[in-house]
Amino acid sequence: MDREAYLRTWRALHGGTHANALVRGWLSAAHALARPLAGAGVPPAAITLSGGALAVVAAAVAVLGGRGGVAAVAAGALLAIAGIFDNLDGAVAVMTGRTSRRGALLDAACDRVGDAACAVVLWGCGAPAWLVLTAGGFAQLQEYLRARGQGLGVDDVRIVSVAERPVRLAIAASCAAATAVVVWLDWATLGAGVWAVLGFIGLVQVATAVGRRL
Repeated sequence: MDREAYLRTWRALHGGTHANALVRGWLSAAHALARPLAGAGVPPAAITLSGGALAVVAAAVAVLGGRGGVAAVAAGALLAIAGIFDNLDGAVAVMTGRTSRRGALLDAACDRVGDAACAVVLWGCGAPAWLVLTAGGFAQLQEYLRARGQGLGVDDVRIVSVAERPVRLAIAASCAAATAVVVWLDWATLGAGVWAVLGFIGLVQVATAVGRRL
């Protein structure tokens, strides 16, 4: 399956959602990385579980390793790899014709674990708990509204918010690693704050879109 066919299939599976430049770039990279895995017959579920496990390990490393230093860089790197896995499972499933409702359910569960892990990483790197809980709460509520809307029959929400999972992962991973590079700036708190602001905007975007479709 070539890239354009993959993008068309992705849009169809997401109710015709338009993919902006950032999402297209993310999906294109996932497609390129997924091709050898699809050719090797790697099960999509194994990739999903691996991504979720890496996110949990990243959270543990950030908390146990203390603020900044090698642990923060390692946590950021693990989150980045988990984010790649998060897209590879769907890409492999689409390219091999192995999409299923069970796979979608497993992916959604691991995504929520991954979001929580991102919040824990930022907290472990020094962000205040209240800000991390706010940012993580917006993310979880946004995804709940999208899922609830789909459960009520809105299968074409057709909105890509400013705070989708690639954005959340990028913020957490980059800010965690940055705490060990630029020590005079509280990158963890900055990242959690940016995530919270974007998360609120994204929540409003999704809530508005679902409300209109209902």
